[in-house]
Amino acid sequence: MAPLSASPFRLALRPSSSPMRMRLRLTRASHSGPPREKPDTPPVPGPVPISGPAPAPLPLWQRLGPLTRAAEAYSHSQRVRPYLTQFVSALVIYFCADISAQRISGKPYEPGRTVRGVFIGTLAAIPYYRWMLYLSHSFNYSSRWLSVAARIFVNQTLLPPFFNSYFFGMQALLSGETLEAAVERIKNTVPISLINSWKFWPLVNAVSFLFIPVEHRAVFANIISIGWQTYLSFLNRQAETEQHAHPLPSSKLVEIDAKATEMLPAPSAST
Repeated sequence: MAPLSASPFRLALRPSSSPMRMRLRLTRASHSGPPREKPDTPPVPGPVPISGPAPAPLPLWQRLGPLTRAAEAYSHSQRVRPYLTQFVSALVIYFCADISAQRISGKPYEPGRTVRGVFIGTLAAIPYYRWMLYLSHSFNYSSRWLSVAARIFVNQTLLPPFFNSYFFGMQALLSGETLEAAVERIKNTVPISLINSWKFWPLVNAVSFLFIPVEHRAVFANIISIGWQTYLSFLNRQAETEQHAHPLPSSKLVEIDAKATEMLPAPSAST
C-alpha cells in the first residue's frame, strides 16, 4: 500500500448534522500549497521593448490598401507568366486608349479602329517587354544617376522613332491605305510625336528607374501608357482626317498638274 504522502488524494473529516457522526470525504491533495486566488482581470501586457533603431516606415505605394494588393497580384503574375501578362496588359491598354481617343475626338465610335489599335499593340507587347528588360539590366555604372541617364537616353533615341513609325504606318495600312499614304502618315505624325515623347517619357522613366522596384515597373509603365497611347491614337485620327480632306500633299498636286499640262495637245497655228 502506498504511503499517504504519495497519494494524490487525502482524507478530510467533515462534521455532519449529527455531532456523533463524522463523514469522510476524498479531496485532491495540492502539492503546491494552498489554492491561490484568481485575479479578477487578466494582466494587460505592456509594450515589448525593441532594441536598436526604429524600423523605417513603409513606402507610400505599399500603404494604399486595395491598390497595393492589386499591384502585388500583378507583379506575382508578371513573375510567373511574364509573356501572358504582357499580352493581356496590351489588350487592356490599347483598348482603353482607343476608346478614350475616340471619345475625345467627338466623332461616332468606330469598332474597327479599336480592333486595329488592339492588334497593333498586342503585336508589339512582347518585343517592348524584352526591350525594357534589356534596359533594366544594362548600363550599370558606379553612379546610379549616370546609369539612369544612360538608360533614358538610349531608350529615347532608339525606341520612339521605331515604335511610332510602326504604330502610325500600321494604322494606315490596316485601314486600307496605300503604302504611299502610309509613308505620308508617318511623315505627318512621327516628328511631332517624337518632340512630345522627349517632353513626357524621360521624367516617367526616371521615376520608374529610381523609385519603383523592378517587379512593379511593368504595372507602373502600363498605367502611364494608357494616357500616352490615347494621345497617339488621337494624333493618328487627326492625321487620318486631314489626309481624307486633302488626299495628296500640295507638291504632288503641282506635279500632277504639270504632267497633265504636258499631255495636252499644243494649240495649232491656225487657231
